[in-house]
Amino acid sequence: MINQDTICAIATAPGGAIGIIRVSGSQAIEITSQIFTPAQGKPLTERKPYTLTFGQIISAEGEPIDEVLISIFRAPHSYTGEDSAEIMCHGSSYILQQVMQRLIHHGCRSALPGEYTQRAFLNGKMDLSQAEAVADLIASSSAATHRLAMNQMRGGFSKELSELRSRLLHFTSLMELELDFSDHEELEFADRDELKTLAAQIEQVIARLTHSFSMGNAIKNGIPVAIIGETNAGKSTLLNALLNEEKAIVSDIHGTTRDVIEDTINLHGITFRFIDTAGIRQTDDTIESLGIERTFQKMEQASIVLWVIDPADAEGQVSRLKEDILSRCEGKSLIILFNKTDLPSATSREALLSMFADTDAEKLFISAKNRESITELESKLVKKASLPEISQNDVIVTNIRHYEALTKALDSIHRVQEGLQTGLPGDLISEDLRQCIYELGEIVAEGGITSEETLQNIFKNFCIGK
Repeated sequence: MINQDTICAIATAPGGAIGIIRVSGSQAIEITSQIFTPAQGKPLTERKPYTLTFGQIISAEGEPIDEVLISIFRAPHSYTGEDSAEIMCHGSSYILQQVMQRLIHHGCRSALPGEYTQRAFLNGKMDLSQAEAVADLIASSSAATHRLAMNQMRGGFSKELSELRSRLLHFTSLMELELDFSDHEELEFADRDELKTLAAQIEQVIARLTHSFSMGNAIKNGIPVAIIGETNAGKSTLLNALLNEEKAIVSDIHGTTRDVIEDTINLHGITFRFIDTAGIRQTDDTIESLGIERTFQKMEQASIVLWVIDPADAEGQVSRLKEDILSRCEGKSLIILFNKTDLPSATSREALLSMFADTDAEKLFISAKNRESITELESKLVKKASLPEISQNDVIVTNIRHYEALTKALDSIHRVQEGLQTGLPGDLISEDLRQCIYELGEIVAEGGITSEETLQNIFKNFCIGK
């Protein structure tokens, strides 16, 4: 049931010149009016929606706390679908807390994280996938993530799923109608050939959406790039150079990095998640061995692998490391980096290239201490990412919850196709159709399918005030 409390929260980050407090609920305008004195004219309760009113917030003693502007919205034409007010005051933390205390004293309570958006969902202002897109929009850090979040928030994803569900519901209804006439086995209200065509079309759409998750996940969370190699090859120096900060400890002592270190940067609008790993070598150190095991795990997860090699030690490591590394890089973009080119080496560039002539990987000579080398590597990474341009109409899955539901829906539609192919009875096919409809509904929460636990998990990570 929709909570009837009137809620309030500071909706702006601390430290700004202006602060905004949001109030929402059936008593929002009335409570705000009780602590506010307009400079002139009617009280807030008598004013039209979508208007700004200048005046003062008054303390319990009748003293002015601040001069403010207040905007009001009346249900259902507000973000939450409820009566709402937004108080724009100066950004002083003292002023904001004083206004909050006054609101709470008159009957408001502090909003929970994500409660405004949760109320918008519960009041039918947006479906669940659109509500989740609000959090993605706030967290967007590149043009691509911004476009994907905006498209989802405008309902592009929801519209595609709703169309699929409508077509499936039509056939499910016809098949269940057949069950009402089960004593007439010759009756078929749902044309099986037409259903086969529909199932094939829907399977194609769901498969496309499911397959888009790998790209969507890379766009949203960053393309994972593992930096691997032997100890003291310069991996941590390279990470620091890419991030332009001293993120990792750099030392001449072998085995300094014993655990993975991760951070992200944005290159030409693409987010990369760099992972500095423990150096690969034979060791009896238990902790270092665990770090090396994590190195191999991170290699499995990476889309791009940077294999950093110290030319001075290349001959000794090539044969062993080829066995450890190349087999784990199948299907990934591998770049071999011959590092420390600023130092003299007994191994020539021609000899180094000859050692890896049988390796299908791009080779690059760099110095992690040379900005020009790093710029060249960054260009290679952007090229390797090969992400397409994202238009405002592209539907790409970025949410793991959506991906899991789509995967289950795809399994269901595959069972429908198999049932149609083998002549399965209508009641069994109908059951798989209903399961597919259910999974698609889980994403947008049509028909109240989503549980309270799911809602709590979704909204608990929102920021307060949204």
